[in-house]
Amino acid sequence: MSMKKMNTLMAKLDHGWITSILKQSRITAVASKAHLSTIPPEPVIPSKKPFKVDLDGGKRYSWCSCGYSKKQPFCDGAHKTKAQGLSPVRFVPEKDSTVWLCGCKYTNNRPYCDGTHKQDFIISAPLHEEN
Repeated sequence: MSMKKMNTLMAKLDHGWITSILKQSRITAVASKAHLSTIPPEPVIPSKKPFKVDLDGGKRYSWCSCGYSKKQPFCDGAHKTKAQGLSPVRFVPEKDSTVWLCGCKYTNNRPYCDGTHKQDFIISAPLHEEN
């Protein structure tokens, strides 16, 4: 390849790279002005203890993951207006059973309680109270 062709190719690559960077910075600027975020909101804590619940095998349940539901521990659709980005956890137990469903909403075994409510960050956090 001749030096002239190589310089022309480099100039085109530089132009393409600069254009790409400018487009990305425009997108970032627009996103920051609109306050867009891909991080879902944090749930509120409706209870610092789990809920003991009798479940019917084969029935579909929706566990509230946002904490705003008035039908704890189950979803009532409050996330649609109060916690967009958080969705309920849908599950179907295989058989009739009594279980402990998470009330603090920070379990790592959703929807079941894993003892997270005993950690300091939950103990010291305020409970969500409906206005």
